[in-house]
Amino acid sequence: MLSPVAEKLIRYVQIDTQSNPSSSSIPSTEKQKNLSKLLVEELQQMGVSDALIDEYGYVYATIPATTSKSVPVICFCSHVDTAPDCSGTGVQPIVHENYQGQVIFLPDDSSQKIDPEKHPYLLQHIGQTVITASGTTLLGADDKAGVAIIMQLAEELMNNPSIPHGAIRLLFTPDEEVGRGADHVNIQQLGAEVGYTLDGGEIGTLEDETFSADGVVVTFHGISAHPGYAKGHLVNALKIAADFINSLPKDSWSPETTAGREGFVHPVRIEGNAEKATVEFIIRDFETDLLKQYEERLELLVKQAVANYPGSSYSFEVHEQYRNMAEVLRKQPHILAYAEEAYKMAGLSSRKEPIRGGTDGSRFSFMGLPCPNLFTGMQAIHSHQEWIGVRDMEKTVEVLVHLVQIWESKTT
Repeated sequence: MLSPVAEKLIRYVQIDTQSNPSSSSIPSTEKQKNLSKLLVEELQQMGVSDALIDEYGYVYATIPATTSKSVPVICFCSHVDTAPDCSGTGVQPIVHENYQGQVIFLPDDSSQKIDPEKHPYLLQHIGQTVITASGTTLLGADDKAGVAIIMQLAEELMNNPSIPHGAIRLLFTPDEEVGRGADHVNIQQLGAEVGYTLDGGEIGTLEDETFSADGVVVTFHGISAHPGYAKGHLVNALKIAADFINSLPKDSWSPETTAGREGFVHPVRIEGNAEKATVEFIIRDFETDLLKQYEERLELLVKQAVANYPGSSYSFEVHEQYRNMAEVLRKQPHILAYAEEAYKMAGLSSRKEPIRGGTDGSRFSFMGLPCPNLFTGMQAIHSHQEWIGVRDMEKTVEVLVHLVQIWESKTT
C-alpha cells in the first residue's frame, strides 16, 4: 500500500505541466494551471479556506497558526511545471515495490533502463519503493515531488491542530524550469518572512548556495547579397557565428568540462541567416564578480571573430538572471540552523551542497524572502530515467513537521 505522499505524486505527475521557453504568455503554457487548480481544490477540501490561483497561475494558501506566539511566517514553495528537455505528455508512473538492486527496464522503450552502476543512489533504496516513468517521458518528480510533500504537510497539519506552529504560507509557482518562476510572485500578498523551496535531490542534502547567473545575447550583423552575385559583397553572419563558437575553449569553461565550484560559459541557442545571426549564452559561477570577467573574455572572442570579416559588426547584450542565494542567507544563519536541527530530529545528517544551477529561492532571496532549498529525493531529472524513492519523500514530510515546530519553539 502506497503512502499518502506517494499517492499524491502519482496523481500529479499524470497531469501534463511542461513549460515552454519560446512562449511569451503567462504562464508559458496554459496547461500548467490544470495542476494548480487541482491543488486549490484539494487544499480547500482539507479546510484551507483561502487557497486560490491568481491570473498568472500561482497558487497561494495559508495553514493557520495553532499558537498564540508571534512566530515568523514561513513559506514552503515548489513549482508545478516540468522541464522542456523531455516530454511530459502522457506520463505513466510505475511503482517498483521492494526494490532489490536490479537494473530497472522501462517497458515503453526497451532502450531505456535505470542501472545502479550509473545511478548508485538506487542502492540506498534496496527493500524500498521506487517510482519511475514508463520510458517515453520524464517522471515529473522535479518538482511534483516537492508539490506532493508540501500538500502532505498541509494535510497532516490541518488534521492535527495539536502540532504547535505559526502561520504557514504555501506557494506553488509555474515556469520555474524556464527561469520565470519568480517573475510574477506577489511578495506582499505572500506575506512571509522566510521561505524554503522543496526542489532538491538526495536525502539529507541542504542547499544554501546557487550559481549566480547572467544571460548574454550576441548578434552578428553581416551583409546580405544574392549568392549568384555575392563575390566581394556577401559577408555571411552564420559563418561568423560558427567561427566564434568554434573559438570557445574545448577543454574548459563549459558545462561538459567543469564540476564542483567551477563556473562556465554555455551557448544554448543559435539562429539566423546570412544577414544576421544570434547566439544566446548562459553564464554561471558561484562568485558573482567572476561573471563580468567571463563576459569580457567572451566579448573579446566575439571581436576576434568579427575582425576576420570586414564589413561585419556585432552587438553584445548582458542581462541578469539570478544571484547566489548564499549572499543573503549568510546574513541570517538561523534559517539554515533550524533546518539542520529539523534534519537531526528526523534522524538525518544534513549535507550542505552548492547547486550548480538555480531555484526559485535564488530570486526570492533577493526579493526579501531568504529561501534555502530542501531535499525531495528526485533523481535523474529532465530525463526518461527520472526516478524517486518514496522513503525520501516521507522523510522530507517528517523534516517539515519538525521544522515548523522548531520555529514555534524558538519564538519567545
